[in-house]
This record gives sequence, C-alpha cells and structure tokens, in this order.
Amino acid sequence: MMTQIHMPMLPVPPSWFPGHMRKFTRILPALLKRADIVLEIRDSRLPLTSINSQLEGALRQWQLERGWDANQPGRRVLNNSACEHIVVLNKRDLVSEWGMEPFRRAMAKKFPEQRVLFASWHRSRDIRQLGELLANTAKQYPHAVEHNVLVVGMPNVGKSTLLNALRNTGIKGPTPKALRTSALPGLTQTLSTRLKISLEPLVYAFDSPGVMLPFLGHGQEGAERGVKLALIAGIKEGLNDMETLAAYLLYRLNVLNPIAPAYLQLLSKSSPGSSPPSPTNDITEFLTLLAQRMGMIKRGAVPDLERAATYFVRWWREEGGLVAACTPFLGLDPEYLPTGPMVQGWGFDFEWEVKPEKWAALTPSSSSAPPFIQANMEHCIDVFLARREMEERDGGNTSKTQLKKRELEEVKRKRAEKRLKR
Repeated sequence: MMTQIHMPMLPVPPSWFPGHMRKFTRILPALLKRADIVLEIRDSRLPLTSINSQLEGALRQWQLERGWDANQPGRRVLNNSACEHIVVLNKRDLVSEWGMEPFRRAMAKKFPEQRVLFASWHRSRDIRQLGELLANTAKQYPHAVEHNVLVVGMPNVGKSTLLNALRNTGIKGPTPKALRTSALPGLTQTLSTRLKISLEPLVYAFDSPGVMLPFLGHGQEGAERGVKLALIAGIKEGLNDMETLAAYLLYRLNVLNPIAPAYLQLLSKSSPGSSPPSPTNDITEFLTLLAQRMGMIKRGAVPDLERAATYFVRWWREEGGLVAACTPFLGLDPEYLPTGPMVQGWGFDFEWEVKPEKWAALTPSSSSAPPFIQANMEHCIDVFLARREMEERDGGNTSKTQLKKRELEEVKRKRAEKRLKR
C-alpha cells in the first residue's frame, strides 16, 4: 500500500483556441434564443475540469431571460417555455460506479438549476433514459410546435457520438450515421444542421464545435488542468510531451487505487520466480520497467522511455481506463485497513484523505458509498469554485497575449470613435 503519493511538477501548458471556437463563443447568445434545452456534455473522468466557464455566462443569461430566479437557483418565476440545462457526464464506464450517486447528490446541492446524469453511448439504457428526459421535458409544453436542443461542451467529450446514439434510439427504422466522429479533438468546427431525435414530441438537436478554454491558467493549477485535458485527448495532440502525461497519469492511478493501481497489470507478466510488481511514484523507474517488459530498447541496451510513455498513455485511453474504473470502494475490504491516513480518489478531479477511524467504522455490509464520500466531494467542488472565482478576479484565466490583443482592440475602438466625431 502506498502511503505517500506526490504529484509531479508539470510544465506550463500552451493554449489551443482555434478561430472556429472563438466564433462559436461569440454567436452562442444568439443560438440560445433558438434553443429550448441545452445539453452540456462533460467527461465523467473530469467532471469539474471539463466545465467550460466560457459558456456559463451566456447560459446563465439565457436562463434569466426565460424566467429563472436570479436570487434562488433552481426556481422559475416565469414558465412559459422550456428552458432546461441538462448536464450529461459521458463515458460513465470509465469511472467507478460507487462514486456516481454521491457526485449526483453533491452537484444537486451546489447547482440546483442543473439536471445531472451519467451516460455512455455503449449502454442503450442510458441513451433511452436521456431520450425520455428530453421528450418528457418537451411534453411539458404541448403548445410548442417543436423543441430545439443545443449540444455544447469541450472538445472530444463525445457530443457527436452521443447524438448519433440518441437519433438511432429515438427514430424507428434504419437511421444512417448523421454526424462524423473522431478520436481527435476539433473535428466539428461549425454548427451542424438540425438532427431529428424524436418524432412525438418533435425534438431537434444541433451539434456544436467543442470549445476549449482560451487560456488554461497560470502556475501549477493551469498546468494540471492542461495535462488532464490532454490525457483525455481534449486538446490538440503534441502540445504536451508524452513523458509529462505519463508522469501525471501514474500519479492519478496511484490515487485511484494506492493498493493495486491499474498499471500493475502492464508489469505483471514477469519472468518465473520473480517477485510481483509493486506500486511506485517514480515515473523513470516505472517507464524503465515498462520498456524492459515490452522490449522497447534502444542501442546500447538503453530502455526507450519515450516509447514506453506513449504506450502507457495510449493503453490507458484504449483499455486501462476501463481497468481503473473497476476499482471497488477500498474502505470495505478489511484486508487493507490502513493504520494511518490514506488517499481516496474518484475520477481525476476528486481526491481526499480519509483517517483510520473512518475506515474502521465501515463494515462489509455498509453502503458502497458512505456519507463522508458526498461530503468530501462537496468540499472538492467548493475548492474548485473558489479557485475559479479567484482566477477570474485576478485575471488568471487570461494570458498576456490575450491582454495585449484586448488593449489593441480598445485602442482601435477609441480611434474609430474619434474619427466618427470629426
């Protein structure tokens, strides 16, 4: 069991904000006037990091214009037309089941104006549930001829794939694949044509470009945010080197399961008679073992750490994430009752420390998610919101380049005003 887990030092991430993302951000308020439901897709592994704060202001204004109470989130003063913000945590099969319900309850407490559900396009039950939620929302307003769903979110969270699955479930008969999909971010660059996803009631959906944050932030917090998004392939490949991603991935897998991290299966097929592999914090040690295990050797019998890092990250994206998601709630196994504080994690956004007395109070017959899990998640959400508010107040979400561009635009605007006055 690992008792000390240290996050590696991370380089400051580069920004990736192509022109089509900037354009969509500008036209979003106009698009919302045509929308009745906003379906925001996030990644279950990064339920907080995949929140796009660039879209939140426009969504909040849209809700206020449709009659939501500015002082009491979750309460509508006027209810003449549909105005629902539904958050879908996609790729649910890549996070542990035991944390889903505590997270839902924590989010309902912090964001009562949002509906949150987990889904995966692999699970027909999830798609039917989401389709029924959209149809039932539309049925509450029978006077409307049709309802429009605007799908938004960060790149590569699965918006197009989820919409294709919704269409196939909601429309009977053979339905061709309507939207192109890719494992790489940035494929969808323009607003899609309307896609019919329900006949009765009549519901259409618009797919939209994935929008990244214009600037990921300063210091270690911004660096960690960038590495998280790079691991899920949410930003352009090549902006981060693979050894950096591998070091952070090793850290996170240790947090998810400090007893038997998922990566141990990559090292398990060792020679007969050798001792079983042990968890490690040392990325160089791990990549060396992995390179030797996979035969990734350069001239002079030197382990190829770069190839090993690339293999490690791609393994996690393709199958290792499923292995990590199978981690049970560790507190219910009496064999691993810790004698000191132990780290507990869920997804890549949640991490807390549990003291021995908390573990000792649990029994195998206890719930798979004791109450302190939700309390710890609520604390993590509070910390996330406080940091984001501080960044916005201190200008930490704007790069120096963006500040210079704004200053130039302001100078140009003032010059134009002077010319008009002459």
